[in-house]
Amino acid sequence: MKNTVVRRLLPLIGLLAFLAVWEAVPRLGLAQRTLLPTPSDLPEAFLRELSNGIWITALGNSLFHYALGLLVGAGCGIGLGILTGMFGVAEGLFAWVSRILRPMPGLAWVPFAILWFGVSEAGAVFIISIGVFWIVYFATFGAIRSVDRDLIEVAQAFGFSSAWERLIKVMLPAATPGILVGLRTALGQAWMSVVAAELFGVSGLGSRMMQASSLLATDIVVVYMLTMAALYGLMDAFFMFSQGRLLRWRPS
Repeated sequence: MKNTVVRRLLPLIGLLAFLAVWEAVPRLGLAQRTLLPTPSDLPEAFLRELSNGIWITALGNSLFHYALGLLVGAGCGIGLGILTGMFGVAEGLFAWVSRILRPMPGLAWVPFAILWFGVSEAGAVFIISIGVFWIVYFATFGAIRSVDRDLIEVAQAFGFSSAWERLIKVMLPAATPGILVGLRTALGQAWMSVVAAELFGVSGLGSRMMQASSLLATDIVVVYMLTMAALYGLMDAFFMFSQGRLLRWRPS
């Protein structure tokens, strides 16, 4: 019983120790407070951003970019992953394209986003979609390819002869856990892409962080970093809850 309580308290102890060291470093003069704000500086900075409406506006804009980019990127990734996973011709056609484009980071697409879409929300959504697409695509492709061939043969024996019937009745149910793993990873990647997507002036959390950093307002920068971390934590918890409900048919 005692060991169980200690194990449950360890994460809290670790967090408190981290915050204590963080608070102590600037106060002891080991780092300039303008470059490394203390945790005790953050509530005041957050209340300033909240009271003048900047935090709410930036949050709303980024959530819109995030949700739309995640939807577009994940939708395209799932669709193409299913297509290439089910049909060898499609896989062959896309094989070298994916090898060429996959290593390119999201930041590399920023100049093209500006040229194609201008400094607009469409450009931000494009950057986020690129970051999400490859994660979901490869997760979906791998999940479809790993479906037991015996299941497909049984489905054909029961009359599910068309590709659409095999997909709906057999392959998607079997591949769903693998696809969901990719989607969960994409939730975090999308938030990382938000900063890159808003670097070129599109209003949101990322652009506000860049404005604050240019003014050496590092306490505000950390506030928005923690905002993103909190949002991701909430979304990940909700996703895990939804995943458990969706896959409750699976044996434990």
